[in-house]
Amino acid sequence: MAHNNVITALRTDVHFDVERIRADFPILDIKVGEKPLVYLDNAASSQMPQQVIDRLVHYQTAQHANINRAVHYLSEVATEEYEKARSKVQRFVNAKEQREIIFTSGTTDSINLVMHGYGRRFIQSGDEIILTTLEHHSNIVPWQMLAKEKGAVIRVVPINDAGELDIESYEKLFNDRTKFVGLIHVSNALGTINPIKRMIDYAHQQDVPVLIDGAQAAPHITVDVQALDCDFYAFSAHKLCGPTGIGMLYGKASLLEAMQPFKGGGDMIASVTFEETTYADIPHKFEAGTPPIAAAIGFGAAIDYLCSIGMEQISAHESKLLHYATERFNEIKGAKILGTAAQKTAVISFILDGIHPHDIGTILNQDGIAVRTGHHCAQPVMQRFNVPATSRASFAFYNNTSEVDALIAGIQNVQKIFL
Repeated sequence: MAHNNVITALRTDVHFDVERIRADFPILDIKVGEKPLVYLDNAASSQMPQQVIDRLVHYQTAQHANINRAVHYLSEVATEEYEKARSKVQRFVNAKEQREIIFTSGTTDSINLVMHGYGRRFIQSGDEIILTTLEHHSNIVPWQMLAKEKGAVIRVVPINDAGELDIESYEKLFNDRTKFVGLIHVSNALGTINPIKRMIDYAHQQDVPVLIDGAQAAPHITVDVQALDCDFYAFSAHKLCGPTGIGMLYGKASLLEAMQPFKGGGDMIASVTFEETTYADIPHKFEAGTPPIAAAIGFGAAIDYLCSIGMEQISAHESKLLHYATERFNEIKGAKILGTAAQKTAVISFILDGIHPHDIGTILNQDGIAVRTGHHCAQPVMQRFNVPATSRASFAFYNNTSEVDALIAGIQNVQKIFL
């Protein structure tokens, strides 16, 4: 496989060489018109290094077949590689057992699996579900659907002006009717890192299970599900240098065993007759049909790549970028950052006086700068700050300070055009 020498070098090199890392990402060399690409939309989807691309090509050209049951060579190889990927995800989040890792199509699918498999079975009329103002729509809408179906009630944790959760209000929401908690680990709209360990511990004191949406956390900080003691944890591969269409759900084995399947079909059964079906053991009970085999293997390759760099080094570099970008933003008159939490990842969600975010994104694109504009599937956050939308620059470990400077220059150009 190409680039293995780079991975080995990164593993032993203490210095974080961002330019060497950038060389692993061929897409960073493209031009937008005549301008070099400045990719600052990593919260929506990160880019893919050559090592992951090569692994996908190798699977498709030398290992591809459908998995499970068949006895021929390619099927056995594909099955082995698919389960190796599951093992890599297990180690990445420090799950106790490999069977606690379920492959899904992404974070949204994972949350829906829990809603259907756990919520529809165990949540009843009058029960209460605690969510937070910071949640992505994918951790709001499924629970609203369940609440409407069951006659349950959703309670919401407020945030302060910095975009931080009000933990005292959170604790006061609990009562005898509280049956489930859904928490975002890191806000996609603001970058806030929530104190989920404290929140999980408090929920468990009330015997309430907790699901964590880790889509924005797993690419940037170390995740240890055993240390957190969360009941469920979900994230997607495409936000951590992997393919789209694949994600994971971690669940404690005892809970997964008690849940009903979300989808029925092939591969999730032990036996089928027209009178009765018995289900396969976890995790296969929740993986009906032919899975995204290539994507899962690519997911594993992305984890290999991130681990070769080191999550601590990634976090440290991105923290430096955030600090630098925040300082530069504070130099711009008429610019305001929404989300100034003491603990946050490298996300700058901002507004400019008198200029609509979509206009900001359009002009920045002319300079080759990719940011995200809109409500970021977090409309309750926008409502809290009384804005329709923001512009969001989100950084990854392959971004550098020159790109921050380009963003600042681009914003100043936007102001010259509109003001």
